[in-house]
Amino acid sequence: MALTEKELEMNPIAKELYDKIENKTATIGVVGLGYVGLPLAVEKAKAGYQVIGFDVQQKRVDMVNRGENYIGDVVDEDLTDLVKSGKLTATTDYSRIQEVDAVAICVPTPLDEHQQPDISYVENSTKAIAEYLHQGMLVVLESTTYPGTTEEVVKPILEQTGLKCGEDFFVAYSPERVDPGNKQFNTKNTPKVVGGVTPVCTKLASTMYRNVLEGEVHEVSSPKVAEMEKILENTFRNINIALVNEMAILCNKMGIDVWEVINAAKTKPYGFMAFYPGPGLGGHCIPIDPFYLTWKAREYKYHTRLIETAAEINNYMPEFVIERTMKILNEEKKSLNGSKVLLLGAAYKKDIDDLRESPVLDIIEFLEKYGAQVYYSDPYIPKFNHKGKEYQSVDVTPELLEEMDIVLLTTDHSDFNYEMIAESAKIIFDTRNGFSRVKELKGKYYKL
Repeated sequence: MALTEKELEMNPIAKELYDKIENKTATIGVVGLGYVGLPLAVEKAKAGYQVIGFDVQQKRVDMVNRGENYIGDVVDEDLTDLVKSGKLTATTDYSRIQEVDAVAICVPTPLDEHQQPDISYVENSTKAIAEYLHQGMLVVLESTTYPGTTEEVVKPILEQTGLKCGEDFFVAYSPERVDPGNKQFNTKNTPKVVGGVTPVCTKLASTMYRNVLEGEVHEVSSPKVAEMEKILENTFRNINIALVNEMAILCNKMGIDVWEVINAAKTKPYGFMAFYPGPGLGGHCIPIDPFYLTWKAREYKYHTRLIETAAEINNYMPEFVIERTMKILNEEKKSLNGSKVLLLGAAYKKDIDDLRESPVLDIIEFLEKYGAQVYYSDPYIPKFNHKGKEYQSVDVTPELLEEMDIVLLTTDHSDFNYEMIAESAKIIFDTRNGFSRVKELKGKYYKL
């Protein structure tokens, strides 16, 4: 929706910015060029805006300026063409914030060692913007965070400049909705939620997104609503995955195939949504975001029991995988200590190269703790470092499989040759139901 004439007449600064956004003469900045920021910067440049990407990592900046893509959800040719045309540039020089009319903050919001929100990246980015804040600038926070961050952290830092939010500059929150590897929904076509500090802030931010994205832009009454909405999305998934993980544990004890149970439940056309068990949660959002809410709830003397119980179940899954592995090997009169174990997949979900919070890291730690010889194969992650140790992906061959005491499918990448693996592996423990596509399994086969 466009700003009303009355709203524009009351604030000529907003009117000038609105016109720049509408006629696409605005220069837009994106702080943080990771999984969220780079795709957003590319879409804004494709829409016709001049875009400057900011990042503290010189390597990322150099790659962007060479047109070299490092994010799976970005089309290589799009990045190359935008850089060549001059529509997209990247820099580590935050003084260039003074050149932009609008800027989106897309930086990490991890948990600290005490499982509490670490918003230092948001704070530092906001301070960098504040140093060069000018009249007529729109600042939008996209990083997932607890309800209240935009108004309690971002706005006060910016107002320390003496400029006033809603009059001199404008602030909104619009949560990122990035699902790495999703073939149907991406930054361009996923609906966007926008909540501004003032109605004018909301209108300016939503106008910008409508000029960039194909998905619906849904306006809400405040940043807090938008922040809570994002937490609800990921908490919903966290709790439902915990439910199905607990069902998997129970079904295993009862000798029931949980995957068959889920497929049967899916036949109901209403009142049921299928979620699937696995070796644990990964990625930046689902394992982390609910803790932002549990932390904030303490301020209101409320204990989020269901959320914390769900986290306990999901966090237990890597250990459950190890317990099952031990029992499977025990049936073969083998000990996990000294056994050769091959993990198929390291990424937290299929067909991507994202290792963030992957449960496979915990599984590897458990396996090594109990003396197993650990091997892994992942076509998307040829090597990685974890806690000071380097791991190298191995090629999956019949000869390698014959050497392994057990093979664990931990990430069901499409690239794996499931038929060949099923033909050559002695024992398979499938935590993703990936071998359901194989008609005949030669060796011993177990499912989560």
